[in-house]
Amino acid sequence: MGAVILPDLGTEILIPVCAIIGIAFALFQWVLVSKVKLSAARDASSNAGGGKNGYNDYLIEEEEGLNDHNVVLKCAEIQNAISEGATSFLFTEYKYVGIFMVAFAILIFLFLGSVEGFSTSYQPCTYDQTKMCKPALATAVFSTISFLLGGVTSLISGFLGMKIATYANARTTLEARKGVGKAFITAFRSGAVMGFLLAANGLLVLYIAINLFKIYYGDDWGGLFEAITGYGLGGSSMALFGRVGGGIYTKAADVGADLVGKVERNIPEDDPRNPAVIADNVGDNVGDIAGMGSDLFGSYAESSCAALVVASISSFGVNHELTAMLYPLIISSVGILVCLLTTLFATDFFEIKAVKEIEPALKKQLIISTALMTIGIAIVSWIALPTSFTIFNFGVQKDVKNWQLFLCVAVGLWAGLIIGFVTEYYTSNAYSPVQDVADSCRTGAATNVIFGLALGYNIFVSFTFAAMYGIAVAALGMLSTIATGLAIDAYGPISDNAGGIAEMAGMSHRIRERTDALDAAGNTTAAIGKGFAIGSAALVSLALFGAFVSRAAITTVDVLTPKVFIGLIVGAMLPYWFSAMTMKSVGSAALKMVEEVRRQFNTIPGLMEGTAKPDYATCVKISTDASIKEMIPPGALVMLTPLVVGILFGVETLSGVLAGSLVSGVQIAISASNTGGAWDNAKKYIEAGASEHARSLGPKGSDCHKAAVIGDTIGDPLKDTSGPSLNILIKLMAVESLVFAPFFATHGGLLFKI
Repeated sequence: MGAVILPDLGTEILIPVCAIIGIAFALFQWVLVSKVKLSAARDASSNAGGGKNGYNDYLIEEEEGLNDHNVVLKCAEIQNAISEGATSFLFTEYKYVGIFMVAFAILIFLFLGSVEGFSTSYQPCTYDQTKMCKPALATAVFSTISFLLGGVTSLISGFLGMKIATYANARTTLEARKGVGKAFITAFRSGAVMGFLLAANGLLVLYIAINLFKIYYGDDWGGLFEAITGYGLGGSSMALFGRVGGGIYTKAADVGADLVGKVERNIPEDDPRNPAVIADNVGDNVGDIAGMGSDLFGSYAESSCAALVVASISSFGVNHELTAMLYPLIISSVGILVCLLTTLFATDFFEIKAVKEIEPALKKQLIISTALMTIGIAIVSWIALPTSFTIFNFGVQKDVKNWQLFLCVAVGLWAGLIIGFVTEYYTSNAYSPVQDVADSCRTGAATNVIFGLALGYNIFVSFTFAAMYGIAVAALGMLSTIATGLAIDAYGPISDNAGGIAEMAGMSHRIRERTDALDAAGNTTAAIGKGFAIGSAALVSLALFGAFVSRAAITTVDVLTPKVFIGLIVGAMLPYWFSAMTMKSVGSAALKMVEEVRRQFNTIPGLMEGTAKPDYATCVKISTDASIKEMIPPGALVMLTPLVVGILFGVETLSGVLAGSLVSGVQIAISASNTGGAWDNAKKYIEAGASEHARSLGPKGSDCHKAAVIGDTIGDPLKDTSGPSLNILIKLMAVESLVFAPFFATHGGLLFKI
């Protein structure tokens, strides 16, 4: 086996120290963003919402020619409205989600506790009948605790992201007056705050939980890491509601604002006369930021849990090799340091001076972090793993060398980058696919094929080298640069909001052009981020599937047996059913929004002339109420399916359901994200009119442009609601099956027992 170079004490110091460095760096970036000056309120009339956060959002720039008081006041007022709308929505959502969390925690405890009839006596171990392990009741208690921990961490990740984004949006707008470089740095730093807080918090909470659980479990590492899987389940179940609820909110507002404002009334995007405009900007924060933060945190938690579960029944766990056991966490720790260095390239080492430098700067972030991380993974694999070891693979132990595990992680890391750039090619208006869409075609099936190939090779290489553990660490490899990925992802909605604020505050056309350039780059990188999310979700789900099959003691999943085949068909249908539910929800919420916006334009005198103010609050309320009500049925479908199938049909049928939903879910998610992204950028391509071809398609307001707006409107719920939520569907069903596997294995399949 060979000894490990890094001592256990080194591991116990390295992981928490890296996490704390990540948190400190995030707070430092926050301090730098807050330097866009806030001065105390000078007159009592302008303390809108001031007392609430203990300071007044008074964004005053004391620079020659820049301190136009009214513009700054207007920006502060709009920022306040967006922040309040987003905060109130999240609090309402969290109230409902909190009730669900408590109810589901009780369910976990009852189901897992009943495996051995709530007995407190020691049991023979699942994988080694000669040893005695902790009672099933302990697994029930600790799984419930880790579920609650994962859920709370996920909600906090989303909430902090939203707070930072709403804090930074108006500051980015004001910085745009000094030039595009300053605005870029403000938006990017704010994204980095979210990225580092989330990556470091996720790592720290998981590490502390493992150490606290170890006090009780002692040498029973199999039981310990089985209980830790609840952390991934908690993270993902909260992410599902965040993604679906936030996605319905943002798209109802967006579609309502676009259809009535742009198509019917011919007013520009983010025009302050449009009643849905504040709801639209709030939606960017609750859907694209809070929802995405929870989603990627869920992926991270689950891939760590899947790797730890498989490792605990391999030689690492059996021989109690702590450093090798915590290899997945060490990768994430090194990832934080790599992303920290990478971030400095964008904010400190190179300055952006022109609009055309924005997109390359963001892409360089991905390339630099991937290259540096490859070196990081090589070092970690060398010092934290024995030269050879065994990995549990469907009942047998497979011999693996440390260089093979390095390749698994590296393949995951680079596959993420490739998937990102393939996605970008098909969704950026710089390349022919989107220009063809502007000529009214669609991207076709090529995206699915290339994306599928990249994923397929990745899975093949990882599985060949290190079985299911290889796939779990490949997913971790893809997510190892999560801090940089999230910083780039969060940058998009912050820039989008900044553009909206510039338009609403009536700032000059020049400033709007700068914020539009920031936003366009953000849109492309958001598509890259979505590619990452789908790719990592597929890998995570497959790794969890492997862990579930091991835990439920299934040796092979045979498609030809009726039990499995029924499951496959049901599983393949689920993503379609789920997508139909979310699309319908967006449609019905958008309809209410369209009616309200029309009503205001028709009944408020002077609204179109700009002499009267629209009623923004009613539109915000419509979006909030609709999304809270509509997120429950799709959420229930995903959470209840594994329970119903496991209890009634047993583990074989459930394994079929998981395989079916994984295959069809990945396909629909890729196609939804890319189609929606291509339609969105085709519309922007026509609006920007940057090339001869784009100008020939007509200015804003032409028939061609209106057709593009309608295409974009159809693509909106695809790329921002159904597509991203499907990532969570495939992961969540797999992790839930894994957590409940002991119950299904002993008491499941009731229909076949009759």
